[in-house]
Amino acid sequence: MRAISEGHRHGADIMAETGQGGGTVYKVLRRLEQRGLVHGEWEDAGIAERERRPRRRYYRLTGAGRLELGEAMERYRDLAVRPLGEVVAEGGG
Repeated sequence: MRAISEGHRHGADIMAETGQGGGTVYKVLRRLEQRGLVHGEWEDAGIAERERRPRRRYYRLTGAGRLELGEAMERYRDLAVRPLGEVVAEGGG
């Protein structure tokens, strides 16, 4: 979700940002969209026609997606600053 946290992004942008292939990226985007964390919409067909390329689907985080991303960032930030032994003892690693 972080790859699209800065606004509308299309799949190729997300693939470049994450280094993941299309199969992985689009599968994750579909799941996030089904959970209501991401909203996707197709660009106007005229734009793609003028640029002589296929239409792009642009994605953005929803309010719920921003909230979940923030919570996840906090969890992982906490893990990053704790000694590994503490994390393992709690079953987190």
